[in-house]
Amino acid sequence: MRRILGVAILLCLLGTTVQANDWKKVRIGVEGAYPPFSYVQPDGQLAGFDIDIAKALCEAMGSECVLVAQDWDGIIPALLAKKYDAIIASMSITEERKQKVDFTHKYYQTPAKFIQEKGMMNAFSTEAMKGKKVGVQRATIHDRYLTDNYGQSVEIVRYASQDEAYLDLTAGRVDMLLADSVALSDGFLKKPEGKNYEFIGPDLSDPKWFGEGAGIAIRKGETDLAEKFNKAIDTIRANGVYKQIQDKYFDFNVYGE
Repeated sequence: MRRILGVAILLCLLGTTVQANDWKKVRIGVEGAYPPFSYVQPDGQLAGFDIDIAKALCEAMGSECVLVAQDWDGIIPALLAKKYDAIIASMSITEERKQKVDFTHKYYQTPAKFIQEKGMMNAFSTEAMKGKKVGVQRATIHDRYLTDNYGQSVEIVRYASQDEAYLDLTAGRVDMLLADSVALSDGFLKKPEGKNYEFIGPDLSDPKWFGEGAGIAIRKGETDLAEKFNKAIDTIRANGVYKQIQDKYFDFNVYGE
């Protein structure tokens, strides 16, 4: 009887595993506060490059796509807690994050930059940065870079979202911001509130801090899902869908080299 019961339990577990991993429905964690990559429209709908890419990848995989909005600070813990199955939220592939999650191949790669009020510094230098208040989104690659390279010379002000950082910059509560160059350009500099601000300093892309591009994060060991996403990335880049989405938001090759 025990043997029969044991076999029955094993079959149930196997059945559950197969059902759980067929990926006919994929829940994707997104941020929704990082334009133009993800944002919430006036009607409450999620939009942006990450959102369109997520939907296109699900379609290429033949999966139903369920988007789950999540604040950045808790985006990896929520993945590990199985609130969703993957993260598509402009998350850079770094060695530190690889300790907690697995990644697909990259789906885009852009450099980071600083912005300032026009003319505040005529030339960028570590010496000129001393004493400045610099805003950055908390727990990001930009936060780590700023902390490691300027933590002793500037006052770092950390924010839960990029939009909060923009508000404090225009209010004069910080002198500069560091973030992804495209997010800064499209999310702030090209808007009316950003007209008096400018990029300063070099493009920042050192893999030590900025990783290997933005990838899709999944729980460790779920290689079947990673393979599906990688195949889907290849598919949408080959069939023109990726370029259609890219051209909707950018006037350059956002995928990188």
